[in-house]
Amino acid sequence: MGYLICSKCKSYHELQSGESPRDLRDHCPCGGKLRYVENLDIVDPRWMQIIIPPKRTKGEVLREKIGVFSLENLKTRLNDFWNKCRYRLQSAQNWDNHTYYDTGMNALNAIKNELNLGNIRWTLVIPVIVAITLILTFVPGILTLLTFVLLVALGYTFNNQIIGAKNALIAGAISFLLGSLFSGSFLLLIPYTLLGVINGAVCGWIGGYLRNIRFQRRI
Repeated sequence: MGYLICSKCKSYHELQSGESPRDLRDHCPCGGKLRYVENLDIVDPRWMQIIIPPKRTKGEVLREKIGVFSLENLKTRLNDFWNKCRYRLQSAQNWDNHTYYDTGMNALNAIKNELNLGNIRWTLVIPVIVAITLILTFVPGILTLLTFVLLVALGYTFNNQIIGAKNALIAGAISFLLGSLFSGSFLLLIPYTLLGVINGAVCGWIGGYLRNIRFQRRI
């Protein structure tokens, strides 16, 4: 016999016959640490009696961990992941169709809109970054001109010329940085990255310009 007391919530648990403190959990349901005493002489009579649950067995702990990988849990996780991906793809498709220069918008607000990263279409930017990085790392010679073609094509996919240039700028900067790292050109890291920024901005602008010309001819 004996008692487990919790000074945090002013409560105690009376051990039953054949019950050992080792069989029970170490913490009170309130989160406080339990302490074993032989009698309640040091306990205020106003303290509340509670029941401390037994320790979880290894089987219960194992079942709880396995439950994370249950079929129902996996279905829920996959469904949430699919919904998030679908939402992001739909949002990315609509980013460049928004109007960023409303009538009466001042120059400061226009600049803020163009500096934000909310209209970066990562579903296109990331594949371009990977392709250019591979070209700069493994493809020598004149075939590196394909990087310019990819950046122009990236800018061409946007209705807004400035947004297209911004997406191509980011793709160029990251891909040229990675290309310099993977090819071992550590001393040229900063110049190479700046070159990627310039190439991306110029090629993206050209791509957006070509798209605008084509659109105007249709009209």
